[in-house]
Amino acid sequence: MIETQALGKRYGDLVAVDGITFKVEPGQVLGFLGPNGAGKSTTMKMIAGFLAPTSGSAKVCGFDVETQPIEAKRVVGYLPEGAPSYGEMSVRQFLGFIAEVRNIAARDRGKRFDDVVGRLNLEGVLEQPIETLSKGFKRRVGLAQAILHDPKVLILDEPTDGLDPNQKHEVRTLINAMARDKTIIVSTHVLEEVHAVCSRAIIIAKGRVLADATPAELEARSRYHQAVSLTATDTRAAREALARVADVAAIEVDAQDGRITAFPKPGKQIFVAVNQVLQERNIVVRELALEGGRLDEVFRTITQGRAQEAQA
Repeated sequence: MIETQALGKRYGDLVAVDGITFKVEPGQVLGFLGPNGAGKSTTMKMIAGFLAPTSGSAKVCGFDVETQPIEAKRVVGYLPEGAPSYGEMSVRQFLGFIAEVRNIAARDRGKRFDDVVGRLNLEGVLEQPIETLSKGFKRRVGLAQAILHDPKVLILDEPTDGLDPNQKHEVRTLINAMARDKTIIVSTHVLEEVHAVCSRAIIIAKGRVLADATPAELEARSRYHQAVSLTATDTRAAREALARVADVAAIEVDAQDGRITAFPKPGKQIFVAVNQVLQERNIVVRELALEGGRLDEVFRTITQGRAQEAQA
């Protein structure tokens, strides 16, 4: 559904995107992660046909975004960063304008309009000028115009930016529902969003792909993967007990909340042994958890590690 081949973008001597290659299959929700200035938005703009690549190519549903721009844009719904629109228009006028631009058949417009308005809870602001809306509602209007023509591909740049927790949940639920029959790319710097909606994640920095895996595979790279964390009434006794577990490689205690983390030796499982030794020594534990891995730590390791290599 989406395919890039050595996609690149330069602004003079500045390399914004440096030869990115990837494919996204039907039904996938791809999380596009990276620090500010990594090239996420630039890549998405090129796929959506808003920017011309300096090198390489991008295809959407088989249509080349440069040589077949109209065909490619017909199958794409695009929410740019900031959800720009025409502020003087009411929500109803703006969505009507988008329906005309998208050439939605007159017999289908009412149905599509009611569907997106209902999905995004816009009924109460339809007659209100967009410029008077809150940031959250502007974002919802941006999402509405992106899905109004029921596209096969959705490209969403920071879709939950500015939304409160309830609104974020609504948008993520909507993305998950649409993923059944669409291909979706979501650019975000909110790592919890990857867990909430993405089946796959690409991490980029300095315009290059540094990692491409499922969220679970990325978490498995974390030093916290399969670690055991706990809080106990007697931190010292708990730490001494954990030190006796043969497959524990290291123990750390958080200075702020006293949480203890036991790290396993490579390839080892320690949860059962840790639980057993705590029970044997009658140590009262308030919380005991097996860590799946921490995506934020993996993100920092991948992006900062590459930055340090570049500086060296």
